[in-house]
Amino acid sequence: MSNSSSIRHFLLLALADTRPLQLLHFCLLLGISLAALLGNGLIISAVACGHHLHTPMFFFLLNLALTDLGSICTTVPKAMHNSLWDTSNISYTGCAAQLFFFLFFIVAEFSLLTIMCYDRYVSICKPLHYGTLLGSRACAHLAAAAWASAFLNALMHTANTFSLPLCHGNALGQFFCEIPQILKLSFSHSYLREFGLIALSTCLGSGCFVFIVSSYVQIFGAVLRIPSEQGRHKAFSTCLPHLAVLSLFISTSFFTYLKPPSISSPSMDLAVSVLYSVVPPALNPLIYSLRNQELKAAVWGLMTRWLRKH
Repeated sequence: MSNSSSIRHFLLLALADTRPLQLLHFCLLLGISLAALLGNGLIISAVACGHHLHTPMFFFLLNLALTDLGSICTTVPKAMHNSLWDTSNISYTGCAAQLFFFLFFIVAEFSLLTIMCYDRYVSICKPLHYGTLLGSRACAHLAAAAWASAFLNALMHTANTFSLPLCHGNALGQFFCEIPQILKLSFSHSYLREFGLIALSTCLGSGCFVFIVSSYVQIFGAVLRIPSEQGRHKAFSTCLPHLAVLSLFISTSFFTYLKPPSISSPSMDLAVSVLYSVVPPALNPLIYSLRNQELKAAVWGLMTRWLRKH
């Protein structure tokens, strides 16, 4: 039997058992992380440097790109290190920091996706009030609320999770530190408080999900009432990237935590965890860039200017 005070490190789940597969996973993670860094970095630079992109939609997109960068930099580097050096150790403080930042960026991303849904709703359903409802100060307040709520959520969960007494060793069944795996190491009667926090977070997340669904019902109703086909196409084109990113985020998260136990296995759980924690930050910039002509032109202009200078 052990407790949290005697544990100095945790053992993460290895992505592969054989050396060739470990090196293959290292190369795949390196490629995905470089794609995420490049894509999100280009979006941040294009929005920051392009004055014509200083609108609420692109302001929130910049914040979303920051969360994608943060989330992939939280989990992937340690997984790459472990695959390259054939180890599975992570320090106790490193595990706590990884859990905090992963929760912080994931909650911030969902909050920002909810705010971006509100932006689309006001833009399409209340266009005459757009400047009033989403002025620069309102946008700053909404973004600050998203980041602050994510910080408080991550702080409460991390502090509470790592205050639990651990009695089932230090081996985590995941390639990064997350709450369910740490709870499995604690006494069965000691994590009711953490379940209460999880239930509260679930209720808040469900409220955001209901808001998103109801908003898009009204958005689609308003779009279908637009008389011109060109106007309907333009309105839909502004919503499709957000819907695609939102669907990717929600579907992978739901499948990870709500999949039936009958289809659960260590290899399946590992593949799904990679799908929801690593793939979306790399795909989100591509989804937004493909559908948004303004952003595509700004990114292309930024790359052209950089190539001319070098």
